[in-house]
Amino acid sequence: MAAPGERHDLCPGAWVDLWPRAIAGHEAWLERLRGELPLGTETYRIAGREVSAARLVSWHGDPGTDYVYSGVFHTPLPWTPGLAELRAAIEATTGLGFNSVLANYYGDGAAGMGWHADAEPEVGPSVDDRWIASLSLGAPRRFVLRHRRRRDDQLELTLGEGALLVMRGTTQTHYRHAAPRTARAVGPRLNLTFRHIRPPPPP
Repeated sequence: MAAPGERHDLCPGAWVDLWPRAIAGHEAWLERLRGELPLGTETYRIAGREVSAARLVSWHGDPGTDYVYSGVFHTPLPWTPGLAELRAAIEATTGLGFNSVLANYYGDGAAGMGWHADAEPEVGPSVDDRWIASLSLGAPRRFVLRHRRRRDDQLELTLGEGALLVMRGTTQTHYRHAAPRTARAVGPRLNLTFRHIRPPPPP
């Protein structure tokens, strides 16, 4: 386990750890994974109409790591060689275990992620520690954490170029996060959020 380059304490019981350059050769990794991953467009139903997300996604994991987010049910695809290699590296760096990963590909600044929390019941060993490791490959982008009730309680970071951010404790309970869109000219970015999904209880 490697000590993080930065630790940011949020409210009591919630914190994030940041390794600014966790993965070397981030551009080569970006190109490799673009060739490995079956990235596709997702469609959501909002206010009675179907809307396609600007980003491309794929969900991978161990058997039994089914996951529902944004009202869409996801059955995990197998780990690709590249994802498996990165999982091993991130587990060695953080000392945490992960059994699934969501890949989000942002082609340019018009693709982003709105405010949300990864607080589904199956995410994390317990509600008191839902650990999520976010690895950002490619162009740096803004990442913002904001308290659900106290809007002045906010942390803004720039993530990219192999940065690894781990959200820990009750961060998902008390905070929402976003990767805002930008009108600036920015290059492509691939974000991998490694998770620990608890299997459903037996019937």
